[in-house]
Amino acid sequence: MARVYYYTIDELMAVCLARTIRDGNTVFNGVAVPLPFTGIMLARKTHAPNCIFWGGLLAGFNPNPAFLPPTSGDSVMLEGADPILHISQVFDLAMRGELDRIFFSGAQIDKFGNLNNSLIGSIDKIQTKLPGGAGGSHIGSFAKNFTIWSTRHDATITSKGHRIFSLVDKVDFVTTMGHCTPAGTRKGLGLRGGGPDSVVTNLGVFDFDETSMIMRLKTIHPGFTVETVIENTGFEPVIPEKLEVTKPPSEEEICIIRELDPLETRKKGFSQTALKEKYDL
Repeated sequence: MARVYYYTIDELMAVCLARTIRDGNTVFNGVAVPLPFTGIMLARKTHAPNCIFWGGLLAGFNPNPAFLPPTSGDSVMLEGADPILHISQVFDLAMRGELDRIFFSGAQIDKFGNLNNSLIGSIDKIQTKLPGGAGGSHIGSFAKNFTIWSTRHDATITSKGHRIFSLVDKVDFVTTMGHCTPAGTRKGLGLRGGGPDSVVTNLGVFDFDETSMIMRLKTIHPGFTVETVIENTGFEPVIPEKLEVTKPPSEEEICIIRELDPLETRKKGFSQTALKEKYDL
C-alpha cells in the first residue's frame, strides 16, 4: 500500500459520516449522494462490518460497485447486491422500525435540524423552486435516527453585501422534520423516529443539546475556529466550554476511500477553494 501523506475535506467528511454508523445498523441512502455512499461503504470495511446497507433507488443489499457513479440510479449500484428492494419496501422497512439510519442534506438546515428541499421564499411568493424531498418527509419520520450533512456551510456574500446562509435560524419550508417546528415536537406530533442526532459539515461536527434541541458544536475541523463557524451560521449554535478538533482520518481510511471512489464523485458539491486545501496526517 502506497503511503498517504494528506487528506482533503471530502475525505474527512466521509469519515465523519462513517463514524455515525454502528456495527449491526441497518442503513439506507438513496438519491444521487456519493459522499454518504462513501461513508457507509467505508464503515462496512472498517468498524461496522455487520452494517446492513440498502443502497440506491432500487435498494440493493450490501452493493459492491467497482466505482461510485454520479447518480445512485446507475445499475453499477446493484453490482453484487442480492436481494433488491423497491423504494416502497424501504419505506415499509422504516415504518416497521427496522431502519436505524439514513442520511439527509438540505438547501436550508435550521437550528432544530429541519431540512428544506422544497422552495426558497414562501408558499405565496416562491423565489426559487427546489427539487423536493424525494420521500424524505416520510422516511425521516420513521427512521430511528438520521445524519444531516452539508458541503456548503460557508455563507455566500451577495453583490449587495448580504450574507446567505445554508444553516439558518428557520427554514422557509419544512421538507423533512428535525426535532421541533411551529407545529410541535416530534413526540407531540406522534412521530416514531428519533430525528437527527448528528450534523456533519465542511466546517465541523454537531449534535443537539438535550434540553433546547438546538444544534450544538461538537468538534471543529482543522484550520477553522469557533468564530469561523459562528460567522457562517445563521443562528447561534450551542457552544460547549470544551471543544476539540475533529479527529483526522487514518491512513487506512484514506486508502479505502480512494479505492472505493476512483472517479472522486464524492467531491461533488464542494467549492474548488475547499477542495484545494490539503491537511497533513
